Amino acid sequence: MTGRKIGGALAAAALGLTLGACGPGGGAGGDQPYLAIVSKGFQHQFWQAVKQGAEQEARRRGARVTFVGPATEQDVEEQMNMLTNELAKQPDALGFAALDSRAAAPLLQQAKANDIPVIAFDSGVDSDVPLTTVATDNRAAAAEAAKHMAELLDGQGEVAMVVHDQTSRSGIDRRDGFTEWMASNAPGITVLPPQYGGGDQLESANITKSFLSANPNLEGIYASNEGSAIGVIKGAQESGREEVTIVGFDSGKAQIDAIRNGRMAGAVTQNPIGMGERLVDSALRAVEGAQLPESIDTGYFWYDHENLDDPKIKEVLYQ
Repeated sequence: MTGRKIGGALAAAALGLTLGACGPGGGAGGDQPYLAIVSKGFQHQFWQAVKQGAEQEARRRGARVTFVGPATEQDVEEQMNMLTNELAKQPDALGFAALDSRAAAPLLQQAKANDIPVIAFDSGVDSDVPLTTVATDNRAAAAEAAKHMAELLDGQGEVAMVVHDQTSRSGIDRRDGFTEWMASNAPGITVLPPQYGGGDQLESANITKSFLSANPNLEGIYASNEGSAIGVIKGAQESGREEVTIVGFDSGKAQIDAIRNGRMAGAVTQNPIGMGERLVDSALRAVEGAQLPESIDTGYFWYDHENLDDPKIKEVLYQ
């Protein structure tokens, strides 16, 4: 048994004991529906925007939410501890964005056994417990990034990928959506094997410097989330290779500044405030016993220096 599996098993056992100690009806919601949300992180502006949307919708609907996430998007063990703690409070429903699509399975089964509806968001999980998944169509959005990269390079050249992880559904879909589009539509572009930086800016910058050092003819780099993109921008700058074409995901302030000053060509922005709103709406509908669709697509947009100030785009930027 790996360390990760051991941690998950211990967390599941702890949850079972805690729920047993609380007993039925021991929830922390009071008179308002109480929704516990466990995200993949807390430090990026993306997650703060999801939190803002969730809190806005909760206020409108007379519900109460808590929102927690680990310090880094590599800390699966810490996220499992947070999930255990939140479930022990016996919420009326749970929102969950998995760092590891399989590690949480025992805890999600515990939630199901205790009649706590689970709504996945941002990333799906390898489990039939969540009633729906509120997320961007990440595979389609990554294909959009690939299309723009190919256009910017006139269909020729060598491209690298800095991906936030290979265990979450979003990481897998953003990697595969990019490579699949390139394989089908841009035969003149060679995509190097991906490297994984955990969404950490420093790690992603170091990966970028290694890519550029080992591949002097590299013409483009794709970054799959906010932390990855900021790291790639820094890595290219510190390598003296600011001419490299960079495309990515998300729209934190550092990325928007980089697009304005030409260091980043463009990116796919999601709708994190809308994601938080739909998450809470879905959780409340689940509490009421409503049937939910298998997935809820919250949309995406490509933005660059040409449309950065378009009102439609500005609505979904979250700097």
